Amino acid sequence: QVQLVESGGGLVQAGGSLRLSCAASGRTFRDYTMGWFRQAPGKEREFVATIVRSTGVTYYTDSVKGRFTISRDNAKNTVYLQMNNLTPEDTAAYLCATSRSYSFATSAAVYDSWGQGTQVTVSS
Repeated sequence: QVQLVESGGGLVQAGGSLRLSCAASGRTFRDYTMGWFRQAPGKEREFVATIVRSTGVTYYTDSVKGRFTISRDNAKNTVYLQMNNLTPEDTAAYLCATSRSYSFATSAAVYDSWGQGTQVTVSS
């Protein structure tokens, strides 16, 4: 099982930016499709973005398209989420996860390993 550690969260004003990182253990990172999800208090876990193994194809939920960018560095076993033009509605704990899917995966059910999350708080 892959161990995942997120970092980069914090408090930012609306309109600001943050870059989240998710470092993975193991030597098979490139074999995983990676995803970012978020969960606000009292709400269900929500898909944010995914980057597909081997092809690097990316996919985003509509609310973050044009503002967030997911990328990966297989040499560093790390996936990133660049978040720009943040709004208070983006406030949540952000979690990364791994999947063996060969296509973009938006359902949490197809992800196997999860990190503990990093908190993002956007003030108005």
